[in-house]
Amino acid sequence: MGAWEIRQRLGYSREWTQRLITRRDFPEPYATLRMGSVWAAEDVEQWIAENRPNLDEPEGE
Repeated sequence: MGAWEIRQRLGYSREWTQRLITRRDFPEPYATLRMGSVWAAEDVEQWIAENRPNLDEPEGE
């Protein structure tokens, strides 16, 4: 997942998402590409389950 996908998943603003992905407790990116960082979806979903349990499951799951 890129920052845009994380933003869409959480429903946060662009600014808030940027703050979130730079927090120490947020998962480390899987890779950093020219276009930006990329996170493993499983890592992001686990973080959401542990830190934002009130959010619904993503569609299709």
